[in-house]
Amino acid sequence: MATATGVEDEPRRLHADSGLPDRLFRGTLRGGGAAVLAIMLLVGGFLTYRAWQALEVAEFSFLTTEAWEPGSGNFGVAAVLVGTVLIASVAIVIAVPLATGTALYICEYAPARFRRTLISLVDLMAAVPSVVYGLWGMFFLESQAIGVARWLSTYFGWFPPFTVDGADPHDPLNSATVYTSSTFIAGIVVAMMVAPVICSIMREVFSQAPVGEREGALALGATRWGMIRSVVLPFGKGGMIGGTMLGLGRALGETIAVFLVISPVFVIQPHVLQAGTSSVSSLIALRYGEAGAFEMSALMAAGLALFLMTLVVNFVASSIVARSRSGAASDA
Repeated sequence: MATATGVEDEPRRLHADSGLPDRLFRGTLRGGGAAVLAIMLLVGGFLTYRAWQALEVAEFSFLTTEAWEPGSGNFGVAAVLVGTVLIASVAIVIAVPLATGTALYICEYAPARFRRTLISLVDLMAAVPSVVYGLWGMFFLESQAIGVARWLSTYFGWFPPFTVDGADPHDPLNSATVYTSSTFIAGIVVAMMVAPVICSIMREVFSQAPVGEREGALALGATRWGMIRSVVLPFGKGGMIGGTMLGLGRALGETIAVFLVISPVFVIQPHVLQAGTSSVSSLIALRYGEAGAFEMSALMAAGLALFLMTLVVNFVASSIVARSRSGAASDA
C-alpha cells in the first residue's frame, strides 16, 4: 500500500527479547532432550554392534527359536521373550488394581493426619532393593502361594493359562513342586515392586483433579464414589495409563527378583501356574559370567531385543497418553 511519499508500507516485525535467563533455560532443555536421544541411540548402536556376530549366524530364526545353545548355533529368544511378556502381564494385572485402590484411598478417603504417613510408606516400598523382594518371594511367598495356585488350577483349569500339565488337582498326594518357581509367583513379586511406582504417579494425578468439579458433583447429590467415578477417574485417565506403562517398562526389565524366584526353562511355557519360565534379563544374569565371545554376542542380541521391545512399549504409551491428557474431559 503506497503512502503520500510513494513508499510502500511493510509490516513491522515484532521481536521480544526473552532475556538471558530464558534463553539459557531453553538451551538447557534442548540440550537435555538432545542428550537423552543421543544416549538412547548410542545404547542401541552399541548393542547392535556387539550382537552383530550372533545375528549373522542366527538371522531371522533368532526370534523364532526357543532353545538357547549358542555353542551349537541353535539359539533364539522366542521362549525368553514370551516368558518376559507373561511375567510382566501377571505383574500388571495384579499391580494396577492394587495401585489404583491405594492411590484413591490416600487421596479421597484417608484421614488427613494419616495421609502423609501412608505416602511415605508407599514411597519407601518403591525404594526397597529388588534383591530384597526376590529373597522375600523365594523364602516366603513361594510356599504361601502354592495353595492359591492349586485352587486356581482346580477351578479355573479350563482357562488355558491356568492349566498345569502333569498335575491332578483332585489327588491330595500330588506333589506341590509343579506349582513352584512359576510365572505366577514371579509376577506377584514383580507386582509388589512396580505397584508403588504406579501408585505414586496415580496419586499425584488424582490429587490435581479440579476442586470446583469435585464440589460441583457433590453439590448435585453425587456420593463420594460417584464423584470419583465422574470427576477424578476421567481427569486422571492419562496419568493412570502413563503410570501403568511405566510400571510395565520396569516389569519387562526386572532381573534379580525374577532370577531368584524362577526355574529357567528354554521352551515356550504358556501355563502361568506351572513350574518353569524364563525372561530375557534373567537369561543374561544366568549366562553372563561363563559366556564365551560368541555367547556374549548372543546375550547382547537378547538385550537388543529387550531394548527394542521396551522402546515400542514406551512409544505406544506416550501415544496413548498424548491422546488422553489428564483433565481433558470429565463427566461432572
